[in-house]
Amino acid sequence: MSSEIKQHLKQQSTWMRGFYILIFAFIYSITKVVLAAVVLFQFLTTLFTGEKNERLLEFGKNLSTFIYQIVTYLTYNSDNKPFPFDEWPGNKKQGYDEGEKGQGKIIEHT
Repeated sequence: MSSEIKQHLKQQSTWMRGFYILIFAFIYSITKVVLAAVVLFQFLTTLFTGEKNERLLEFGKNLSTFIYQIVTYLTYNSDNKPFPFDEWPGNKKQGYDEGEKGQGKIIEHT
Protein backbone atom coordinates (compact mmCIF):
# COMPACT_ATOMS: atom_id res chain seq x y z
CA MET A 1 0.00 0.00 0.00
CA SER A 2 1.18 3.47 -0.73
CA SER A 3 1.80 5.85 2.14
CA GLU A 4 -0.98 8.09 0.82
CA ILE A 5 -3.58 5.31 1.14
CA LYS A 6 -2.30 4.44 4.62
CA GLN A 7 -2.64 8.06 5.59
CA HIS A 8 -6.24 8.15 4.32
CA LEU A 9 -7.06 4.96 6.23
CA LYS A 10 -5.85 6.55 9.46
CA GLN A 11 -7.99 9.69 9.19
CA GLN A 12 -10.29 9.76 12.18
CA SER A 13 -12.77 12.11 10.44
CA THR A 14 -13.42 9.52 7.72
CA TRP A 15 -14.06 6.77 10.28
CA MET A 16 -16.36 9.07 12.26
CA ARG A 17 -18.26 9.84 9.06
CA GLY A 18 -18.61 6.09 8.49
CA PHE A 19 -19.98 5.68 12.00
CA TYR A 20 -22.55 8.44 11.42
CA ILE A 21 -23.44 6.93 8.06
CA LEU A 22 -24.34 3.68 9.82
CA ILE A 23 -26.44 5.53 12.40
CA PHE A 24 -28.31 7.58 9.78
CA ALA A 25 -28.80 4.59 7.48
CA PHE A 26 -30.55 2.87 10.41
CA ILE A 27 -32.61 5.99 11.18
CA TYR A 28 -33.51 6.25 7.49
CA SER A 29 -34.88 2.69 7.53
CA ILE A 30 -37.09 3.62 10.49
CA THR A 31 -38.31 6.82 8.81
CA LYS A 32 -39.55 4.80 5.84
CA VAL A 33 -41.90 2.91 8.16
CA VAL A 34 -43.03 6.14 9.85
CA LEU A 35 -43.60 7.75 6.44
CA ALA A 36 -45.75 4.80 5.35
CA ALA A 37 -47.81 5.16 8.54
CA VAL A 38 -48.26 8.91 7.94
CA VAL A 39 -49.37 8.32 4.36
CA LEU A 40 -51.83 5.60 5.35
CA PHE A 41 -53.27 7.57 8.26
CA GLN A 42 -53.65 10.73 6.16
CA PHE A 43 -55.39 8.71 3.45
CA LEU A 44 -57.77 7.10 5.94
CA THR A 45 -58.48 10.46 7.59
CA THR A 46 -59.30 12.01 4.22
CA LEU A 47 -61.36 8.98 3.22
CA PHE A 48 -63.53 9.01 6.34
CA THR A 49 -63.73 12.73 7.14
CA GLY A 50 -63.24 14.32 3.72
CA GLU A 51 -60.58 16.61 5.20
CA LYS A 52 -56.82 16.46 5.63
CA ASN A 53 -55.37 16.30 9.13
CA GLU A 54 -53.51 19.63 9.42
CA ARG A 55 -51.16 18.47 12.18
CA LEU A 56 -50.26 15.42 10.14
CA LEU A 57 -49.62 17.64 7.10
CA GLU A 58 -47.08 19.65 9.11
CA PHE A 59 -45.46 16.52 10.51
CA GLY A 60 -45.32 14.97 7.04
CA LYS A 61 -43.63 18.08 5.66
CA ASN A 62 -41.06 18.07 8.47
CA LEU A 63 -40.51 14.32 8.09
CA SER A 64 -39.90 14.65 4.35
CA THR A 65 -37.39 17.45 5.01
CA PHE A 66 -35.68 15.25 7.61
CA ILE A 67 -35.48 12.36 5.13
CA TYR A 68 -34.03 14.74 2.54
CA GLN A 69 -31.40 15.89 5.06
CA ILE A 70 -30.47 12.28 5.84
CA VAL A 71 -30.08 11.39 2.17
CA THR A 72 -27.95 14.45 1.42
CA TYR A 73 -25.71 13.57 4.37
CA LEU A 74 -25.44 9.90 3.35
CA THR A 75 -24.54 10.83 -0.22
CA TYR A 76 -21.87 13.35 0.90
CA ASN A 77 -23.84 16.26 -0.55
CA SER A 78 -23.92 17.81 2.92
CA ASP A 79 -21.63 17.71 5.92
CA ASN A 80 -24.42 18.83 8.26
CA LYS A 81 -25.64 16.00 10.43
CA PRO A 82 -29.46 15.94 10.65
CA PHE A 83 -31.59 15.64 13.79
CA PRO A 84 -30.75 14.69 16.59
CA PHE A 85 -27.42 16.46 15.98
CA ASP A 86 -29.25 19.48 14.60
CA GLU A 87 -32.72 20.91 15.19
CA TRP A 88 -35.82 19.11 13.94
CA PRO A 89 -36.67 20.61 10.52
CA GLY A 90 -39.85 22.33 11.76
CA ASN A 91 -37.93 24.26 14.41
CA LYS A 92 -35.81 26.12 11.86
CA LYS A 93 -36.85 29.07 9.78
CA GLN A 94 -36.91 26.80 6.79
CA GLY A 95 -39.54 25.98 4.25
CA TYR A 96 -40.17 24.01 1.15
CA ASP A 97 -40.58 25.88 -2.09
CA GLU A 98 -42.33 23.95 -4.83
CA GLY A 99 -41.08 26.36 -7.45
CA GLU A 100 -41.92 25.92 -11.09
CA LYS A 101 -43.35 22.66 -12.38
CA GLY A 102 -43.48 21.17 -8.86
CA GLN A 103 -39.73 20.74 -8.63
CA GLY A 104 -39.25 21.36 -4.94
CA LYS A 105 -36.22 22.62 -3.09
CA ILE A 106 -35.45 23.42 0.50
CA ILE A 107 -35.13 27.11 1.21
CA GLU A 108 -33.70 28.78 4.28
CA HIS A 109 -34.89 32.16 5.42
CA THR A 110 -32.28 34.59 6.68
